[in-house]
Amino acid sequence: MTEYRFSLQKYKRGSKLSCPKCGKKQCFVCYVDTQGEISFPDYVGRCDHEQSCKYHYTPSDYFKDNPTLIENGSNYSFEHSKPQSHSLPPTSFIEKELMERTLTNYTMNPLYIYLAGILGKDETKRIFHLYRVGTSKKWSGSTVYWQIDRQGNVRTGKIMLYDSTTGHRTKEPRSYVSWVHTELNLADFNLSQCLFGEHLLSGNPAKPIAIVESEKSALIATHYMPEFLWLATGGMHGCFKADAISVLKGRTVMLCPDLGAKEIWQSKMAKFSSVCSKVIISDTLEQCATDEQRKKELDIADFLLMEDTPQMILSKMIQRNPALQTLIDELGLELVNAEQI
Repeated sequence: MTEYRFSLQKYKRGSKLSCPKCGKKQCFVCYVDTQGEISFPDYVGRCDHEQSCKYHYTPSDYFKDNPTLIENGSNYSFEHSKPQSHSLPPTSFIEKELMERTLTNYTMNPLYIYLAGILGKDETKRIFHLYRVGTSKKWSGSTVYWQIDRQGNVRTGKIMLYDSTTGHRTKEPRSYVSWVHTELNLADFNLSQCLFGEHLLSGNPAKPIAIVESEKSALIATHYMPEFLWLATGGMHGCFKADAISVLKGRTVMLCPDLGAKEIWQSKMAKFSSVCSKVIISDTLEQCATDEQRKKELDIADFLLMEDTPQMILSKMIQRNPALQTLIDELGLELVNAEQI
């Protein structure tokens, strides 16, 4: 394993700062010197918003802008230190019982509430159970995306807060994202992430795979395009490590990046090609998107939800006239698709 002298600071609660360029809070990661000899200014680092902000000021940039540090005898090379050989610690796991206890209380889960208004309660519950999506009490109700590998081991869970009306992530006054292993304060926890939805691979050996960035997109696309098995990387630079991709050996894979991320995902194609029987990258969004949609960096889920479903139409009618829900409950009415009539 290659060990670098200068690296981005490992995440700890409260470690992220406000970005010096875009000004957003808790999205800026500083660089640190693993040898402890240099304390970089708090503008040396990278913003999480790599598409919209793009701020990334490296230690190399810092030394180039401050050459006297080297002229004064400080031997601060830009090169990485020599590799140090040591065995990797075993991957840590979280108790399955804990994960299973979260697969309830969906009425306090904002993402479930939003999707139930679009897809219906039964379909949303089916998809949540399929992907083992949980509910956390954190922030008075949030979504837990459990990462479960092909062997059924629970690697970790990503906790995210959503708005129940818009279905968008809550980002103000800050981004509400955490991890189960962080919340549990597990000592010496060795995280090795896997693709969201990996546990579904063994039960669907022949299905073609479609990979998106966000876990929410995987859930929504599963409803609209069930002919694919939808997995998620967890972000633009998410699970692209060799061990995470190795589970796709021999599979047919379609990569579906968000708008603006196609080039970055194209650079990952070689990793997939060495493992998968076939891999393609979808440019459908790039071809049909407007300039405004590109600016918003929409994903496949945004496009799938642009047309109101029958459930969405009914929900809007109930919002305008709440008595309609009472009538539906009293008469035991159910929403029926035209195809079922």
